[in-house]
Amino acid sequence: MTRSATPGLLIALAVLIAGLLLAFTVGRYPVGLADLFNVIAAKLTGRAADVPAAVENVIWQVRGPRVLAAALVGAALAVAGTAFQGLFRNPLVSPDLLGASSGAALGAVLGIYFSLGVFAIQAFAFAGGLVAVAAVYMIGSAVRTRDPILVLVLTGVVIGSLLGAGVGLVKYLADPYNQLPAMTFWLLGSLAATSVADLVPLFGPVAIGTLVLVALRWRMNVMSLPDEEARALGLPTGPLRIVIVAAATLVTSASVATAGIIGWVGLVVPHIARTLVGPDFARLIPAAALLGGGFLLVIDTLARTVAPIEIPLGILTALVGTPFFIWLLASVSKTWSS
Repeated sequence: MTRSATPGLLIALAVLIAGLLLAFTVGRYPVGLADLFNVIAAKLTGRAADVPAAVENVIWQVRGPRVLAAALVGAALAVAGTAFQGLFRNPLVSPDLLGASSGAALGAVLGIYFSLGVFAIQAFAFAGGLVAVAAVYMIGSAVRTRDPILVLVLTGVVIGSLLGAGVGLVKYLADPYNQLPAMTFWLLGSLAATSVADLVPLFGPVAIGTLVLVALRWRMNVMSLPDEEARALGLPTGPLRIVIVAAATLVTSASVATAGIIGWVGLVVPHIARTLVGPDFARLIPAAALLGGGFLLVIDTLARTVAPIEIPLGILTALVGTPFFIWLLASVSKTWSS
């Protein structure tokens, strides 16, 4: 790790720590920093916490699962966005480019339409994301062309539109009093109902996909080059592309299955991370994970505190992401190659 990357990683770590402290202490039931550290120290040492039982319950039972889920989802979306932007050599690419979010959305609304349980809805969403990207990749691979990346992008757009139409059809057929509000709430993204049981199916896929991408970090640097140059350096670009897409899709589908559709994180955060630590994936992936976790923690804290009712996460990320995207469009030609 070069010395120049250290300040950027420290800034990303500081963002995550600040997001964690903010998420644990701010809310309808404020918790002081002293009480928070007291409860954490008591848990680590095995002694009884010197705080009211209500404070300990808020930290571990109410906010704990939600805070961990927000950090994991934010990190996962940021890492997936980083991988896709490098693979497609375009800083304007997001994790839902190949239809993962659209497939997960269709799976989730089908689960709600058939009145399935929460776990089954999450399983449908997870499977929908994986199946959608697999379909995009199989269709794109069947088309013989000199630019396979462009074919994948176009196929992803087409399949995403088809899946979006499927979501619209299911919403049209749904019960407008019970099912439709649940579908709308899920599609806008939220961590309001997160429990400890949601963390295990979220953590496993996110950890596996992220570890795969970290293990491929040096090859991902080479994959950022044109295919001809990457093959000249001895890399099997086809199989590597499949592995990278599969790993990024795995973490994206797990995140969408848990939190719903949360846009912009995978677009905005990787670009900020690249500004802090440069384009080397050995530094870029951990920086994006730290920033993504901290970013979504701040957004989730705002979602549950700035209004009398909870604001969906997708709305807040869009409010932040839209002006950033406009700025990014204006500056991308100057910053992507730096």
